[in-house]
Amino acid sequence: MKFTVMMCAGALLLAGGAMAQVKSQEGNNAMSKTTISFGTATPGGGFPLYGNAFAEVMNAADPTLSIEPRNTKGSNENIPLLEAGTIDIATVAGEPSYEAFMGIGRPKATKLKILTAMYSSPGMFVVRADSPYKTIQDLVGLSVAFGAKGSGLPILSRYILDGIGLKQDEDFKSIYLDRAGDGPAMVQDGRAAALWGGGIGWPGFTAMAESASGARFIVPDAGEIAKIRAKHTFLKPLTVPAGSYPKQTEAIASVGSWSYILVRESLPDDVAYRLAKTLHGAEATFCNKLAQACETTAANTVAAAPNTDLIHPGVLRYFREIGVAR
Repeated sequence: MKFTVMMCAGALLLAGGAMAQVKSQEGNNAMSKTTISFGTATPGGGFPLYGNAFAEVMNAADPTLSIEPRNTKGSNENIPLLEAGTIDIATVAGEPSYEAFMGIGRPKATKLKILTAMYSSPGMFVVRADSPYKTIQDLVGLSVAFGAKGSGLPILSRYILDGIGLKQDEDFKSIYLDRAGDGPAMVQDGRAAALWGGGIGWPGFTAMAESASGARFIVPDAGEIAKIRAKHTFLKPLTVPAGSYPKQTEAIASVGSWSYILVRESLPDDVAYRLAKTLHGAEATFCNKLAQACETTAANTVAAAPNTDLIHPGVLRYFREIGVAR
C-alpha cells in the first residue's frame, strides 16, 4: 500500500493503481492525510536512528503527512522493494546507490530517484582502545564484523579494501551480522577484533566509544587514501570532526560516500515536491534533533548527487525555486 486515505465519516478507498487517498473532514475543513512507507534497516544501525528522527520531524512539520518507518534488511533489500513499489521511500547507502544508478551487477540501471542526500559516511574500523591494532594491515587475518548482511556498509568496505589490494572475504575472517546492533558487543568480548562502520554519530561507534574498554578508530593512511581514490573515483575524501564520538579529540580523515533517501519511480511529482519543501523547511529542527541530520541540506543534495537528473523532478522543482539548482 503506497498511500492511505482515512475518512472520519466513512472510509472511501480511491484506487488508482499507483495511489490510494483518504480524506478526513473536521468541521468545514477537509484535510487529506498522506501515509508514506519508509524502509530503513536492521535495529541498532544508523539508518533506523535517522529514519525515526526524520519521520518525527516531518510529521510534526506537516500534520497532513504520516511517514511510517519500517525495519528492513537494509540497502540491498530497500532497492528492490522500491523498484517493486512495495515501499515509497527508503534509506540507501552510497555504494549500493552508485551501483544501481550505474547498472553495476544488474541488468540495467535503476529508475529510482533521490529525495535527499542524508549524510556523508567516512568508512572506519573501530577496535578496543586496549588492543594492539593500529592499522588496517594489523587486522589482516583477524575476525572483523563488517556490518549487517543487507547493509551497504560491507559494500563500502569492499571498495576501500580493494583499493589497497585486500579482499574482504579472503584476507579477513569476515562476519556479517543479522542485526547491526550486535557488532559492538562482539568486539568488546573478543569474538571480533574490529567492527566496520561509517558516518558521524553512527550507533556502533558510539557504543564502542562509551564502553568501559574505550575505542580506537582505524582508517586508511594518506598513501592508502590516494590509492583508493585512484582506483574508485566515486569515493570522496571525508573527515570525521573531532568530538563526533566520546573521547575522540582529533579529526579523522578517511574516504566514503553519501547515503541517500531514494524514492520509487512512480512517486508523484507533487508528493516529492511537498516532501522536499517540508524537509528543507525544517532543516534546523532536524539538525537539533540528530547530529547526522545537520548534513541533510538542499545544497548538499545537489552537490552529492552523481548528476541532477537522478534527483526526483518534484524535488528539483523545489530546489530551483529556492535557488540551489538550475
